[in-house]
Amino acid sequence: MGKQKDILEKLAETLQIRHVLLRQALAECLGTLILVMFGCGAVAQAVLSGGSHGSFLTVNLAFGFAATLGILVSGQVSGGHLNPAVTFALCLLGKEPWRKFPLFFCFQTLGAFLGAAVVFGMYFGIVLVLLMHIYATYPSKHLTLVNGFFDQIIGTAALIGCILAITDPHNNPIPRGLEPFTVGFVVLVIGLSMGFNCGYAVNPARDLGPRIFTALAGWGGEVFTANTHWFVVPICAPFLGAVVGVLMYQLMIGYHLERDVQDRQKKEEEEEERFKLSNITTSEDA
Repeated sequence: MGKQKDILEKLAETLQIRHVLLRQALAECLGTLILVMFGCGAVAQAVLSGGSHGSFLTVNLAFGFAATLGILVSGQVSGGHLNPAVTFALCLLGKEPWRKFPLFFCFQTLGAFLGAAVVFGMYFGIVLVLLMHIYATYPSKHLTLVNGFFDQIIGTAALIGCILAITDPHNNPIPRGLEPFTVGFVVLVIGLSMGFNCGYAVNPARDLGPRIFTALAGWGGEVFTANTHWFVVPICAPFLGAVVGVLMYQLMIGYHLERDVQDRQKKEEEEEERFKLSNITTSEDA
């Protein structure tokens, strides 16, 4: 037992990654893998079983809980963004350095790619496993590119606005450790209310990674040209939605709360200074 422990400790020391940013990127990769594996796995189960083992509700529940689990797994290391739009929003606010954005985007996309590969491997023996709609998002027949952009901007803005509220220390604070569950609930609500049009990607990595996988798995360039090059929408629109979400929250709530806190702190400092001066005056008089 002692020998095994020594071997495991030496192995852990040998494999430990010293570069902090790379560790964070790997955590994002694993968290996004979990998100896509469970989320797209629920889609695959519902589609391939003909609805007997899944429905629109179960898919949304799976994505909500998958987001929670992904954040729980990676949150302590990287913050559990799992979404380039979230990283982008935090960089806009100065809460994360911009050097993280391209690296996180790449590793989040890689994680989504690997998550799609896991789902593909699970159902490899079924011919319909190559239904590209299982992995990436595509529009309903009634949806135009313009409406799709609008849909993704609104969905992502809602996601970012809620995440900023959840993580804002000046707003109603969420008890420590419950943030992942709250974010998962937000994902669930967005899916239940906005999932009909195009599957609510609201996450460029979650869409791009599986889309690249399906291109390599047999569908080729069709995954990029289908529906008048639809793939541009879930990859680009969420970043615009992130900007809208940041502006919406900060202009309506965030900046005002920060100002109130600053004014309160300033008032407390002034009162403390007055108290010190009064004590000094009293001492001199004595």
